[in-house]
Amino acid sequence: MKPIPHAVLALCLLASLPASAQTDARTFLGYRNDNGTLDIAASDGRYLIRPYDANIVETTFVPRGETFDPVSHAVVLAPGQAKATITDADDRIRLVTEGITVTVEKSPLRISYAYKGRPLVAEKGGYGHAGDLESIEFALEGDEALYGAGSRAVGMDRRGHRFRLYNKASYGFGDHAEQMGYGIPMALSSHKYALHFDNPQAGWLDFDSRKDGTLRYEVMGGRKTYQVIAGDDWAQVMDETTRLTGRQPLPPRWAFGNFASRFGYHTESEARAVVDKFIADGIPLDAIVFDLYWFGKTVKGTMGNLAWDRDSFLHAEAMMADFKKKGVNTVVITEPFVLTTSKRWQEAAQQGVLATDAAGKPFTFDFFFGNTGLVDVFKPQARDWFWHIYKDLKAGGVAGWWGDLGEPEMHPSAAHHATGTADQVHNIYGHEWARLIADGYARDYPQERPFILMRSGYSGSQRFGMIPWSGDVHRGWDGLQSQMEIALQMGMQGQAYMHSDLGGFAGPVLDDELYVRWLQYGVFQPIFRPHAQEEVPAEAVFRTPAVKALARTAIRLRYAMLPYNYTAAFDDSVTGMPMMRPVLFDDPDAEMMSTKDVASTYLWGPDFLVAPVTAPGAARKEVVFPRKGSVWFDFYTDAPHRGGIVEVVATRPDRIPTFVRAGAFVPLAQPVQSTRDYSTAKLDLHYWHDAGVARAEGHLYDDDGHTAHAYESGKYELVRFASRFADGRLALTITPEAGAAATPTARTFGLKVHNVGTRPRAVRAGGKAVVFRWDAARRLLDVPLPAVRSAPLEVDVTL
Repeated sequence: MKPIPHAVLALCLLASLPASAQTDARTFLGYRNDNGTLDIAASDGRYLIRPYDANIVETTFVPRGETFDPVSHAVVLAPGQAKATITDADDRIRLVTEGITVTVEKSPLRISYAYKGRPLVAEKGGYGHAGDLESIEFALEGDEALYGAGSRAVGMDRRGHRFRLYNKASYGFGDHAEQMGYGIPMALSSHKYALHFDNPQAGWLDFDSRKDGTLRYEVMGGRKTYQVIAGDDWAQVMDETTRLTGRQPLPPRWAFGNFASRFGYHTESEARAVVDKFIADGIPLDAIVFDLYWFGKTVKGTMGNLAWDRDSFLHAEAMMADFKKKGVNTVVITEPFVLTTSKRWQEAAQQGVLATDAAGKPFTFDFFFGNTGLVDVFKPQARDWFWHIYKDLKAGGVAGWWGDLGEPEMHPSAAHHATGTADQVHNIYGHEWARLIADGYARDYPQERPFILMRSGYSGSQRFGMIPWSGDVHRGWDGLQSQMEIALQMGMQGQAYMHSDLGGFAGPVLDDELYVRWLQYGVFQPIFRPHAQEEVPAEAVFRTPAVKALARTAIRLRYAMLPYNYTAAFDDSVTGMPMMRPVLFDDPDAEMMSTKDVASTYLWGPDFLVAPVTAPGAARKEVVFPRKGSVWFDFYTDAPHRGGIVEVVATRPDRIPTFVRAGAFVPLAQPVQSTRDYSTAKLDLHYWHDAGVARAEGHLYDDDGHTAHAYESGKYELVRFASRFADGRLALTITPEAGAAATPTARTFGLKVHNVGTRPRAVRAGGKAVVFRWDAARRLLDVPLPAVRSAPLEVDVTL
């Protein structure tokens, strides 16, 4: 069939099957090539298919009687960045890029997707409309595991569940939570593709709950648009996903340090005493977080004041300035609810910054904290009003923002916003709230990185610098057990900074073993922030001496790992690869099918393998060592373990099982009291040698820790590491690189080569023999190296 003229196409769209039909009777009517967009006429509407790049193709179905809505709240990538050809032959139309091929079969009408000749997914039955929901179905293969749908706790492979797409907090959740504060309309397959549904309205994402091989997207209205994302491996899928919806910018470096936080600090003297106790006890600290008592003495009745309670915090600005001198940054909680009893109610109502009722008056309702209105973050004047409050607080010394209850926690359907009803905009409320803060910084403080901690968001919220956490988790072993899955899943969906309230939040539970194990896990999660209801202290300084000592060890390790962690965070900002990664990412040949459903062991950055202890009194831990043929070394003892197996290892109370990949370069620093004192001028550089590793690479990223877009503006330094091993000779190369606007740092590295079984015959650095130490018992070679500033340095070890 030949392409049909546009005028005829428009007439064809009037051909009628009922709009509610989902049936094999839907028929193909014609097509045209609209400047690279494949425009398909069907009896019940039209398909618009266009490539974004070689590995991302977008498909929109416009039902008969509707018009195309071009607005996306998630996508930032511009379409048309790949060459595509459209062909018509053999009763099929094909749109072909270098990666994805879209095939439209004419009879029966069916759309399928393939990647480099490998089938990915196909529509199954097309568009349908039943009751209040519109739907699009897809056919699944029997062996596919499914991930995605935002923040949930149901098991790593989420196939078999039907998920509500409506952000809603889950108070006191444990090892299971079907619905949480951060829903994302995305499904990822173990076949290395993703389906991203580009519509924020409330609905459902059905991961084959009926066991009939069907993935079903159901929505109350809006766009029927989805993107198919594919890649050769998981790294490419992550890269493409975050190219589509945006990269996570680096937060300020202090965000990778330790936080003091509880619900909450009641007075200035109490907060000062906490900070001073951390310093006195030698436990590193970079931030203190103020929960709602900073603006009121009571939990109820004061929300919306959004100003320091001067009875309790008379000298708040001086307090924050003193904290800053000690290397401690101040973070305050804010909520989008303005109670009718708050000091800002009249101001908010008169300035028209609140969601309204049908008559245009401020919409008020009762919830736990009192009678309230809700800031309409979709309204320009409300965004300005809210931002100026943040700006005033920042001028007083606040360094970071905690946005709580941003689902919103209570959001009656009868409320109206500037851009739609409550149900239409509910899932992007937190997204827009984060955007207004990010936009404010970009406009008024363009050189600064914001810190934005929020509980709820949407696909793409990471590009605003949003740092999500899993919510009010139960302070129990069940609460800890779900955290790895939640963080790993969110990282796969572009939200790389998902983390938990370390130690658990909800419930007056005093369990020292649980607290220590949670903090030990926290060393290897994106943000290290203990937080809890105040009946049992969340801060390590208020625990028993034995617990405090174990907590100090964990926190100091967190600070020692800052060079590695900050580099992994930089990698996420430029590639989309999250810091926490499922072991399936490292299992390219599917040698271990069990990795599809594993969250209890995970990768931390490119080179660490971590297995948190999540059961009381556990003397042993099952560890999944991925990648057959690889070798993993115990981080603490250097004991080797083979990849491609599941092994049970012994546990210890002072650490969790942690392993490093053979061939890994890991830069470590001496712990400091605060990142204010951090420097990469003198580091230990660890390399795990193995005869089976012929070549390996690594790198260190550094900048000033606070300048926005430091990498893009050339205000950075990179140090690249490489190894070559052959014929008994190990060559290690250190190559510094400085951005155009950076001054190179003279760095000295204490090189520590692990798994060296015999004393080296010689060690040379820069062509000159150097003094070295070799510890036979530990199989460790220790080489102090000369400073490296701008020229490469090669170290040759003759074994």
